[in-house]
Amino acid sequence: MVKPQVIPTPFDYTLSIIGGKWKMRIMYQLTCEKVMRYGELKNQLPAITHKVLSSQLSELECNGIVNRVEYQQIPPKVEYSLTPRGRTLMPILEGMCKWGVENQ
Repeated sequence: MVKPQVIPTPFDYTLSIIGGKWKMRIMYQLTCEKVMRYGELKNQLPAITHKVLSSQLSELECNGIVNRVEYQQIPPKVEYSLTPRGRTLMPILEGMCKWGVENQ
């Protein structure tokens, strides 16, 4: 028997982009600082492993949420920032923060 193809809802799509333990935290840090280097992000999120930070940044970049700029220099320099598309998610995160303050 062939299973029908499930079309994700807009809610499911949004969660696929920002869901998980670290993506929203990474986005929050980039909102606070505008542009950050990898090491700065790692310092702000000490519990995250290098492997997870790299993969989460890569996923956010692939989804058009984070911009990655690599400078050809020694030592290598890479900067991350939110894209305009990523910034459109900030009201959602701000609303979540407000709800947390009011209900904690």
